[in-house]
Amino acid sequence: MVPSICKTARIWEISLQLWKGRGGVSSVLCCKSTMSYSSYSTGSGARNPRRNFEFGRTHVVRPKGRHLATIVWLHGLGDNGSSASQHLESLPLPNIKWICPTAPTRPVALLGGFPCTAWFDIGEISEDSPDDIEGLDASAAHIVNLLSTEPAGVKLGVGGFSMGAATALYSATCYALGRYGNGSPYPINLRVVVGLSGWLPGSRSLRCKMEGSNDAARRAASLPIMLCHGKCDDVVSCKYGEKSAQSLTSSGFQNLIFKAYDGLGHYTVPPEMDEVCRWLTSRVAVLEGFHEQV
Repeated sequence: MVPSICKTARIWEISLQLWKGRGGVSSVLCCKSTMSYSSYSTGSGARNPRRNFEFGRTHVVRPKGRHLATIVWLHGLGDNGSSASQHLESLPLPNIKWICPTAPTRPVALLGGFPCTAWFDIGEISEDSPDDIEGLDASAAHIVNLLSTEPAGVKLGVGGFSMGAATALYSATCYALGRYGNGSPYPINLRVVVGLSGWLPGSRSLRCKMEGSNDAARRAASLPIMLCHGKCDDVVSCKYGEKSAQSLTSSGFQNLIFKAYDGLGHYTVPPEMDEVCRWLTSRVAVLEGFHEQV
C-alpha cells in the first residue's frame, strides 16, 4: 500500500506547509478530483443549514473465497477509493470483501480552503481543534449505507489510513454510543475496526458520553480494534495515535491493540500489513473452515 499512502503523505506535507505559511496555491490545486458522485446530506440541528456532501465513486474488491466479512476501507486526505482498492486486492485475505469509497471533494481549512477529497473538514490536528461533527456524521452515515445491504451473517467492519483511520474510529464511537454525533440512531453492528496512522476525533468528550450507559459499555468492550502507527510519523505524530488508544481504552474499548513501529513514517510497510492481516484473520475468521466468535 506504499504508493497510495505516499501520495497521501505528500498531500499532508503540502497542507502542513501551507498551514505554516510556506506553501503555495499552485501546489495545492493538484488535490482536485474529477469523480462521478452520489450525494448524501445531513443536518446537525434545526438552526444550522444542511450541507450537501457529494461522495465519489466506490470501488469493490470481491472476496476470492467464501464471503465471511465486509470491510469499508477509507483512504487518506487527497486520495481516492480506486488506489486503495488496488492495494487491498493484493492482501492474502481471500474471505474479505473490501468496499473502497471516495470522499467528497470539499474545501479543507488546513489547505487554506482549497478543495480536496476529505472525509471531514479539519483545521489542524490538535486536541484543542474543533471537530467537524456534521462532516464526520455524513461520512459515518455513508459507511453505514454501504454496509447496510450486506448479507446476514457477514461480519461488518471499517478501517482506514490517516484521515480515513480517524473516520473509522469515529464510526466505532458512534457504534458504541448507539448514535451519531447529531443524536440520530446508529443502525448497524460493527465487528472489527482498523486504524493506521490516524487519530480519534471527539476524544475529549468520549469518556463523558460513555459514562452511565451499560449498553454503550457492552458494545465498546466487545468491539475489536487494531491501531498501528509509525514512531517517526512527522505528519500525524505517533503521540496522537497513542493518545487515541489511551482515550478509547479509558472509555471502555478494552478489546484494543496498539502497535508502534520504529523508523516508520506516514506510510505502511510489509511487516505492519502482515500484522494487520494476521489480526484480521484471527478476528473475522477469514480462513476457510475457521470460525471464531467475536
